[in-house]
Amino acid sequence: MTCFDRRDLGLLLLRLGTGGVLAAHGTQKLFGWFGGHGLEGTGQFMESIGYAPGKASATAAGLAEAGGGTLLALGLATPAAGAAAAGAMAGASSVHAPNGFFAASGGYEHAASLGLAAAGLAIAGPGRLSLDHALGHTVDRGWMVPTALGVTAAVTAVVVGLRTRRLRRREEGEQEVLFD
Repeated sequence: MTCFDRRDLGLLLLRLGTGGVLAAHGTQKLFGWFGGHGLEGTGQFMESIGYAPGKASATAAGLAEAGGGTLLALGLATPAAGAAAAGAMAGASSVHAPNGFFAASGGYEHAASLGLAAAGLAIAGPGRLSLDHALGHTVDRGWMVPTALGVTAAVTAVVVGLRTRRLRRREEGEQEVLFD
């Protein structure tokens, strides 16, 4: 019999909490659950804040959050799950960054916390109270951690960069008339 220690219990609680919040947040985007707007409404919102095409962006964000969160909660494919969720939260943080840090003023506090927790779980691993452990870590190998985080960082940088460029172009197109 395997003896579990407090680290395993701590990782389980962190996975369940972080993964559960991410999964619920993603299902708002994908299915309109928990007061969300579903793909149509979320897609329109994503388009309005510079993520285009909006529906594809909503689908990608929803899958990263719901899928990554569910997998984190289960402790399955933890490097990929944590990286996907962290990438989605980096994209969300970029939206909220102009409002400062604290969530009370619309800042990126909540998104950053979820993203850092997901990335931390990707690096630390799921612990022994997980499906990864039960399956012999077949989808939780050491090399998968830097690969998943690296690929996600690169894709996130491109997506956020394209959004920033779209927003700049939009602002440039909305200049006031200099002379009447």
